[in-house]
Amino acid sequence: MNAGVITVSYIGAGALFIMALNGLSHQESARRGNLYGMLGMGLALLVTVVGLVTDNQFFLVGGILAGGAIGWVLAQRVEMTQMPELVAILHSLVGLGAVFVGYANALDHGAGISGVELTIHDVETYIGILISALTFSGSVAAYLKLSGKISGKPLQLPGRHWFNLGLLIAAIWLCGLYVEQSAAGGGIGVTILMTLIALTFGVHMVVAIGGADMPVVVSMLNSYSGWAAAAMGFMLGNDLLIVVGALVGSSGAILSYIMCKAMNRKFVNVIMGGFGTPKSAGGVAGPAGDAGDVKPIEAQEVAELLLNAKEVMILPGYGMAVAQAQHVVYEITKKLRDKGVNVRFGIHPVAGRMPGHMNVLLAEAKVPYDIVYEMDEVNQDFPKVDVSIVIGANDIVNPAAQDVPDSPIAGMPVLEPWNGKTTIVLKRGMSTGYAGVDNPLYFTKTTPGCCSAMPKTVLIQC
Repeated sequence: MNAGVITVSYIGAGALFIMALNGLSHQESARRGNLYGMLGMGLALLVTVVGLVTDNQFFLVGGILAGGAIGWVLAQRVEMTQMPELVAILHSLVGLGAVFVGYANALDHGAGISGVELTIHDVETYIGILISALTFSGSVAAYLKLSGKISGKPLQLPGRHWFNLGLLIAAIWLCGLYVEQSAAGGGIGVTILMTLIALTFGVHMVVAIGGADMPVVVSMLNSYSGWAAAAMGFMLGNDLLIVVGALVGSSGAILSYIMCKAMNRKFVNVIMGGFGTPKSAGGVAGPAGDAGDVKPIEAQEVAELLLNAKEVMILPGYGMAVAQAQHVVYEITKKLRDKGVNVRFGIHPVAGRMPGHMNVLLAEAKVPYDIVYEMDEVNQDFPKVDVSIVIGANDIVNPAAQDVPDSPIAGMPVLEPWNGKTTIVLKRGMSTGYAGVDNPLYFTKTTPGCCSAMPKTVLIQC
């Protein structure tokens, strides 16, 4: 294929990816954004296979078909509740693929180049493997946390920051050693040692982050996978990979920063594996109560409350995803709106276990976009709300974030249904949330200094 055609096609694919990101920034255009992304990837693959690859096309096409089939099956079988861990494990595959590309590049030893050009080649190969290995192991650790295979509580080892600093210094020192040995045709042993360091740091970075911050981790790993793809582009001399990787990496980093601001977390602290985060003694956010303090309510009473209300706020959480209750919630919303009740949804930035999790669920149930609001848009309206319905949420409606200074979620902005007239909580049990924190909102007993002015909260155990 003509080089000019390949270049123009790559520019077109890059433009489609930019349009995809723009489309995904708004709920109304998200489907169109997905379509642009698929078209861009299809064009990039077609041009690469037909125009650039000269040998072993059979194996390449076979790999594309096998990977596409696996992706199709996963998309059909994976429930919406499993999407966060699916995203995490897919990020790990990007990192693993980039590691393999990096090793192939390292074994080539920059054939046909020398001097400064060889040094640059070695450095970009080294950094590419480093970022990719970190992405791989960190994403696997995130998958294990999100799927509940390991604890969601932060693993904060003594001297963990010094350990991280030691790994960083070792990686920098090994980079110089690799460049030196690679010039003589060696360096694979150094590369393997660096890879082990990167794998260790990736795991340690993620396990040190608490469950409440895991949505930021998913976004951060998305950014890392983009930089890994960009590193592959540099190693292969592929401009499109560089552009696409930079787009994904920068957009993921910006999203992570926005989410950190929304959670009152410091971006550098989170990406450094909880750096600066105080060690929690036990994960209990403060005084809560016991089963005797819980006020239950029957479905008939809820129906009467809702029918007599003028303002209703629905606050969904991960429990709604687990129960697949979004369709029923929409039916209730529709009936109430038909009777003149103003129903709105309040979405916390980290509701669920990945960015936009609740928005996707509500869009799936065809909830109108114009009644779905962000936390900052509705918090000031709670005093006028007659009934707030918390569906399977915990940490994002926990008043201890404001009232208990030593809580693991202290300082995190939360939705404030306790400022309304009545709060109804739909929950399977009285267990803590993903951050391992008790929630005083569930208990009617008040304690001086913590939620003492909290209005009536009632519970439906389901």
